Amino acid sequence: MHKKLFIPGPIEIAPEILNAMATPMIGHRMPEYAHLHKGVTDKLKKLMFTEERVFLATSSAFGVMEGAVRNLVGKRCANFCNGAFSDKWHNVTLACGKEADAFKAEWGEPITPEMVDAALATGKYDSMTLIHNETSTGVMSPLPEIAEVLRKYPEVLSIVDTVSSMSALKIPVADLGIDCCIFGVQKAFALPPGLAVFSASERALERAKTVPGRGYYFDFLEFAAADEKDNTPSTPCISLIYAMDLQLDRIFAEGMEQRWQRHADMAQFMRNWAQEHGFGLLAAPPYRSVTLTCATNDRGVNLAQMKKQLGERGFAFDDGYGKLKGKTFRVAHMGDMQLSDLKEITAEMEQILQADKD
Repeated sequence: MHKKLFIPGPIEIAPEILNAMATPMIGHRMPEYAHLHKGVTDKLKKLMFTEERVFLATSSAFGVMEGAVRNLVGKRCANFCNGAFSDKWHNVTLACGKEADAFKAEWGEPITPEMVDAALATGKYDSMTLIHNETSTGVMSPLPEIAEVLRKYPEVLSIVDTVSSMSALKIPVADLGIDCCIFGVQKAFALPPGLAVFSASERALERAKTVPGRGYYFDFLEFAAADEKDNTPSTPCISLIYAMDLQLDRIFAEGMEQRWQRHADMAQFMRNWAQEHGFGLLAAPPYRSVTLTCATNDRGVNLAQMKKQLGERGFAFDDGYGKLKGKTFRVAHMGDMQLSDLKEITAEMEQILQADKD
């Protein structure tokens, strides 16, 4: 039995997207691939509001997150951490042999402009990492305000993970001045996992030239050279790129403003439902994610049991992550999902809650 996915990713994939992946194969050094590649990267630039380089990498987003650290950290990196995945990025930075410090907010709290300002004012750092939307906690940090602070520190390259937010709200990469914006495709993009997208500013490419030990697979300069030919350094996941091409067309057909509004409406519905049914919300009002809701288990429900019961009914949702297990639960509302989908799973949750009460 297929379980309908309401987890933070991967999420449900539209049948036409899966069909696009069955498009007959082409060679990645054939002109047909270059045509496909250029079409996709041009559309991505439109979606990301940038004219800077946009690259396609066959990996999870964490591959490019490691690659960005290897390419762009010269002196020392400030890793801003407020959940499981941003904590992991700090560990990855250290594992790459880079000098780095973690600046931690409590789980459930955002990274604030003040935190970033205080850290960078020390002058110790030439790069920083930030996860825009931390899926372990359902917290979305204020990216525009943080970007404003970064303007004060032109020597610091910004590496920003928008893995679970890109396409769900407006993220104007060029206006924000993000040097390297990274995202995967299995969350708000509603594609199967295995493809990562990242931008690189000219400043980022210039920095990469000065950094030794970049490796090969994620060497930004290799990506830039291949980009001149509308290609990738290594064999790409062509089937997924066909799917990305179609999905970008579907996003533009819906309209970006409409897509952003749909995500905002779904987020508000889920927050309201949680509070109306006796749960709390981990994040404070200005910092609540628009792509998933992390609710606090104020009712003391057996979440492991609820997860099992929902699974038996054909739905997948997630208990809390890491140290929040049993204390929170997360319901995703992103990608191609509609309000009717959320009403479907919440109706099932209501039945389970009522049965437990009786």
